[in-house]
Amino acid sequence: MWKPFSVFLLLLLVSRFGAQDTAQPESEQARILTLENAWNQSVQQKDASALRMLLAPDLIYVDYDGTLMNKEEYLASIRSLALHPVRIVNESMNVHFYGMVAVVTGVCRESGVKNGKPYVLLERFTDTWVRRGDNWVAVASQSTLTQH
Repeated sequence: MWKPFSVFLLLLLVSRFGAQDTAQPESEQARILTLENAWNQSVQQKDASALRMLLAPDLIYVDYDGTLMNKEEYLASIRSLALHPVRIVNESMNVHFYGMVAVVTGVCRESGVKNGKPYVLLERFTDTWVRRGDNWVAVASQSTLTQH
């Protein structure tokens, strides 16, 4: 008797959390997508000040080559004189909300010059944003190289 009741209760809880995932207003989704694009623009322009506002102090960043960086290491990599991104564009972005957390998946196309040589990257990424007060900040980012 308890086992069917437990399963029913579990299904009820799962469906309730699933409903919350889609309950975020479209304006919040648009806000997250705007922040994603602002991140790209800040990297392209090497604007560390703007990135500081977008990224949580405890950011965990995993680059496409597997390099693990904290916020300061990531910002240093963006400021590198060897890297000159010319174009960074996200495509096929989807936002999934889990209460005060938003997970964004998508594809990033990046081109530019690194160490004096042109490069073109196509990456699949997952970014995790957390709402802190009235603001969203990125707490984690991971990308996987799909084309080099």
